[in-house]
Order: sequence, then structure tokens, then C-alpha cells
Amino acid sequence: MMIVNKILVIDDEEHMCWALEKGLRQEGYQVITATRGKQGLELIRIEVPSLVILDLKMPDMDGLEVLAKAKELIPYLPVIMITAHGTIDTAIEAMKLGATDYITKPFDLDELKLVVKQAIMVSHLQEEVTFLRTELNKKYGRIVGNSPAIQEVCALIEKVADSNATVLITGESGTGKEVTALSIHQLSSRREKPFLPINCAALPEALLESELFGHEKGAFTGAVARKLGRFELANHGTLFLDEITEMPLSMQVKLLRVLQERQFERVGGTDSIKVDVRVIAATNRDPLECIRKGTFREDLFYRLNVLPIHLPPLRERKEDIPMLVMHFLEKFSPSQGQLISPEAMGLLLTYEWPGNIRELQNVIERAVILSQGYEIKPHHLPKEIQKTPANRCENQQGLIINFPDQGISLEEVEKELILKAIEKSNGNQTKAAQLLGITRSALIYRAQKYQIKL
Repeated sequence: MMIVNKILVIDDEEHMCWALEKGLRQEGYQVITATRGKQGLELIRIEVPSLVILDLKMPDMDGLEVLAKAKELIPYLPVIMITAHGTIDTAIEAMKLGATDYITKPFDLDELKLVVKQAIMVSHLQEEVTFLRTELNKKYGRIVGNSPAIQEVCALIEKVADSNATVLITGESGTGKEVTALSIHQLSSRREKPFLPINCAALPEALLESELFGHEKGAFTGAVARKLGRFELANHGTLFLDEITEMPLSMQVKLLRVLQERQFERVGGTDSIKVDVRVIAATNRDPLECIRKGTFREDLFYRLNVLPIHLPPLRERKEDIPMLVMHFLEKFSPSQGQLISPEAMGLLLTYEWPGNIRELQNVIERAVILSQGYEIKPHHLPKEIQKTPANRCENQQGLIINFPDQGISLEEVEKELILKAIEKSNGNQTKAAQLLGITRSALIYRAQKYQIKL
């Protein structure tokens, strides 16, 4: 079905409304009109137009006032102002208040049609970008967990997000350093600008310099055209330098200069290029140990370590494992409502996770594939996790289950776990399901199976 864009024309001159309505309808737009500012605002509330064409001078309410109130109703609503020759300064003021564009009277109708077409196109692109960014954030840019350790990290992220100071994220491999950097970017005023990551250990020195600072045509063999580096491409946004302690010492000197002076030259170039980039760095090594070994510059460390964030390993926040498991199940099996058995969850809670969250993610993805949509059982997990001692399971709350010699009823254990989760959550089904690492619908099914009243 074709979506017809709705345009609202607000102008106190009825013949102008008529002319614009006729001309825009010929382009396939649905057009509604208002001859008063207050009437126009009411139509914005009711009709939610795709675009507004607004006259600057009206008797009941000034066009700038209408613009301001329209932006309060729909912040991203495109508004094109119509102004007379003598009020260009006012039109510029309208642009500062959020107007998309302005045209002056008398104007050519074809010119207006072009401005309208471009404004609607840009608006649709912005909506798509916002939607895609939201969807990506749901899957990849969200820190998952309720443990005190991770909540402390989240609180710190919120505090440092809107600063322009550099951030140094430390933590073992797989603890979520890039997700943390992305979260900082998304909470900052730079969120609409680029977030560009680069792994400093993945490229040799010559290529790393070109990737960071760009190069001019002919700077070296194979440089057939000018290339913009990550610092230029990330202007007004965020540059994430992963594995910063692996950067060669000669490159560390150049990076330090950029951080201090906010300018650089492309490889083979002489012109200084100024940039406004927020730098976030990360490492899985101890920076102070690298300084002692002479592989990392002390002055660069202090320049980066303005706002330090340390990520705890997963073995120190095991209470977050059920929530992380549900997050990855939703990611890898969003339409199947994948379940995981209490026995499998018990093994995941007991395992020490040397690869941290990245290892857990890979384990869940593998289990989803092997289980083929059915409940994930212990045999769907890797051998090293299955080898976790089976006669003793200890979680972060100190619960210990000793396996008796005469055996035990698995159904009775499962029923008892469900009862304990319901009691722990004060009857909140969603929270109880999270505590058990299952979905709410799975909790309801199991409760009915054991005749447990929710």
C-alpha cells in the first residue's frame, strides 16, 4: 500500500492556501489548510502531518510562536517557513528554532515543490535511521545485568556520557568493552554523529596510521586516491580505540599530539586538519604493567585515563547470567520463545567463564542451533561446561544442592525452584521468570504442570 504524505498549509491568505493546495495535490500529496495559527496547531495535534508550510506573519499568532509550539508537539516535524523579502532576519531566527527551510515571497511553485520533496525525503531518512539505531541498540548497544557491580558501571556511564573527556575502559577480553563505549556514545550529545571503532592490534603500523589519519594521493605505493581517516570520519562523533596498549610506540606519540592539539595531518599531507572527536580507548591488559615494560607511554596513559571505567569479569557477577541468557536467547531465537532447562542453567551458573560474556554468547548461539527450537538441555552445552561437578551447584546467593546417594526427583527440584522464585519475587511473574532464566510463558506453563498457583 502506498503511503500518501500529508501536508498542512498554515497561511492567513485564503488564496495562498488554495493555490498551494492545488499545486501540491498535483504532486500526489494530501493537503489540509488553516488560516489561523491556533487552528493550525489543532490540526497538527489531530492530523499529525508529514510536513507543515507556515507563513511567518499571521494576525492571531506569530509564525515563530506557532513554530515553537509545533516543535513541542512533534519535535521532528519538518516545517518550511514562508517569509516576505523584508523579514529574512526573522526567517533565520526561525531556522534556529528548528525550521527545516524557508522560501521568500513571491516564490516559484516548482521551487516550493522541490523544497517540500527534499524535506520529506530527509525526514523519512531520519525516521529510518532512528528506527535502525533503536533496533541495533536493542540487540548490541545495551548493557544487561542487575548485579551491584554492573549497576555501578551503568551509573558511571551516565555520569561521564555527556563529557568530552577521554575514557579508558579496562577489563578482561569478552567483558563488553565495545558495548560500554557504544553506550557512552548513545547517551551523549554526540549520539546522532558517527561511532567508529578500530582495533589497534589488528593492523600493522603503516596501515594503522592511514586508517586513523587518512592519506593523500601518492603518499605511498598503492595510494591512488585521497583517503579520509577515522578521525575525520568521526568528526563531532566518537572514536573507539580498542586494544590501545597494542599500538606501536611511534603511533602513540602521534595519537598523543592529536589528543592534545585536536589536529593532525594526513599521511603525505602538509595541511593541518582540526577535528572535534570524543576518544574512548580500551584494553584487556594492565596499562601500568605495560608502562613498566616500556610498551605503553605513561603520558598517553594519563591523557586517556581521565575517566576510567573497569568492567568486572562474568565470574564476579554470576547473578547476571540468567538475564544475559534470556537476552541472547531473544537475540538468536526471537520468534521461537526458546527455553532453557533448570539443569542447563545450573551448569551455566557454576561454570567460571574464562571468555566472559563473549563466551556465554557463543555458547547460547550454539545451543539454540543444536536444540533446534526445543528446550536447551545440558547435552546441548559444550563438553567443558557439562563437566562442571554435577553433585554440587552453588549460586551467588549461597544456595547449595547436595546430591543424595539414593537419588532425587528432578521434578520435585524444579517445582521447589519455581516456588522459591515466586516467593523471592513477591509473586511478580516476570521477575520470577528472570530469576529462573526462563520466559514468563514458560513459567506459567511449568506452574500449571505442577499445579502451582501464580
